[in-house]
Amino acid sequence: MNIVFITGNANKVREASSLMAPLGITVEQRDLGYPELQADTLEEVARHGIAWCMEKLKKPCFLEDAGLFVEALNGFPGPYSKYVFETIGNEGVVRLLDGAVDRRAVFRSVIAYHDGVQAHIFTGEVPGEISYAPRGDEGFGYDPVFIPDGHARTFAEMGTEKKNQLSHRGKSLNKLINYFKEHT
Repeated sequence: MNIVFITGNANKVREASSLMAPLGITVEQRDLGYPELQADTLEEVARHGIAWCMEKLKKPCFLEDAGLFVEALNGFPGPYSKYVFETIGNEGVVRLLDGAVDRRAVFRSVIAYHDGVQAHIFTGEVPGEISYAPRGDEGFGYDPVFIPDGHARTFAEMGTEKKNQLSHRGKSLNKLINYFKEHT
C-alpha cells in the first residue's frame, strides 16, 4: 500500500515511514504548501488543511499537525506552535517560563486522513514538562525542550527509536495504522 503524507517536513516522513514500513505501507511525501488556518484547536487546523489538500490532490492522503501546550502559559503556543518555534524557538519558550515552577506541558498530534469520501481524525498526546534549557542533538522542533513524563531526558536526547516509541505523533500514526488494518 502507498499513502501520501502531505508535509514539507522530512523528519515527520521518516517517523511515519519507520512505523508504517513493517506493515508494507510506503509513505510518499508531497509538499502542497496548504494554508494553515489560524484556529483554536489542532483538529480545526487539520480538518481545514486536509479538505484543501484533497481538493488539490484528488486522492487519499493525510497530514499531521502538532502543538506544544504549556500549562503555565495557558496552553500556549498550542495550535500556534509552528509560528512560535519559527519566531522565538526553543530558547524563547524556555525564557517564557523563566521563574515558573509549573513546567508541565502536553505534546499533541492530530492526523487528518481523507479517504476520498470523508476526513478521519486521529489524535495522540504525551504529557511531560519543559526543560530549563534545550538539550540533545536528535529530533526536531521542540524535542530539545520536552521531557516526557517518567523520563529524565528530552526527546532530543533519547534517539529516534526511543522517541518514536513514546511520541505524540507515533500515537496518532498508530491509530491511523490501526484504521488501515481495519479498513483495507
